[in-house]
Amino acid sequence: MRRRAKVINFGILYGMSAVGLAKQLGIGRAEAKLFIETYFERYPTVRAFMDDTLERARESGYVQTLLGHRVYVPEINSKNGMQRAYAERTAINAPLQGSAADIIKVAMINLHQRLKLEMPEAKITLQVHDELVVEAPAAEAEKVAILMKDTMQYAVALNVPLIVDIGMGDNWFDAHQL
Repeated sequence: MRRRAKVINFGILYGMSAVGLAKQLGIGRAEAKLFIETYFERYPTVRAFMDDTLERARESGYVQTLLGHRVYVPEINSKNGMQRAYAERTAINAPLQGSAADIIKVAMINLHQRLKLEMPEAKITLQVHDELVVEAPAAEAEKVAILMKDTMQYAVALNVPLIVDIGMGDNWFDAHQL
């Protein structure tokens, strides 16, 4: 169910057609088309975000992340349909993925600074997409987890809460079993 939900959410957001969605989910085109229509009826602000983003990209030639990093999409007004479609997908994706990257970078910098001052035995060892892996002495693990959660969920001020889940274990796999 989670995989299907991800396919629907990300597929629709990135412009997947009913044909593509049907193929990905192993359902008929009519059912896929209904999914897409129902999605936009239920979440009209998603459609508005997509339309506004594309309009601004067509006018300026770029889109921006939450923290203002620009991603240029020069083919956004191309007469070549394939180039234009790719640029449109990029224009929708870049502010979302780029903003997520901005947030994790800010969180990583802030966490590094706090660990250095408050828990110097703990070290950030790895970033995996929107996750940070920190190694710490077992005796400090709970305190490090609290510090991580506090630092990461307030990395960037948003209108919605930034939810942070913490897992602990002897390795990355075990940390995901909680």
